[in-house]
Amino acid sequence: MARYDKYEPKAGGFRAPLAADLAKTTGQGTGNPLGVGLDVNGRVVPGAGQTGIVGVLVTTKDMKAGDIVDVMTAGEIVEMAAVAAGKMVTALTTTGVTDDNATDATHLPIGFTVEATRLVVRVGNTVTVEVDVTP
Repeated sequence: MARYDKYEPKAGGFRAPLAADLAKTTGQGTGNPLGVGLDVNGRVVPGAGQTGIVGVLVTTKDMKAGDIVDVMTAGEIVEMAAVAAGKMVTALTTTGVTDDNATDATHLPIGFTVEATRLVVRVGNTVTVEVDVTP
């Protein structure tokens, strides 16, 4: 089962409550991390939610709604299953399930594999800001 390996606690992610009960990652299929987003109340949901995919989540036990979880935005996850080395890894926007072969519009990139079992996570949302420079 996948687990967090390298994680910088001040800049590699954030903490937020779960929106609903969530089975440990192995209960989600391959045991690999899930791509997650935030709902309208700022709670973590599998898939894109309101924000799009903002990070990945690895759970080693069943979690309850309201539990605080660590969402990784930058770091490394090891002990991945069923992925190949040197591949881009994406998360399905509807469920958050990760894949190293999907490239369509419903899959958003979350990182890449260096070895077949090690995922380098680099998730970032682009924020557009309009600035009025009229003198």
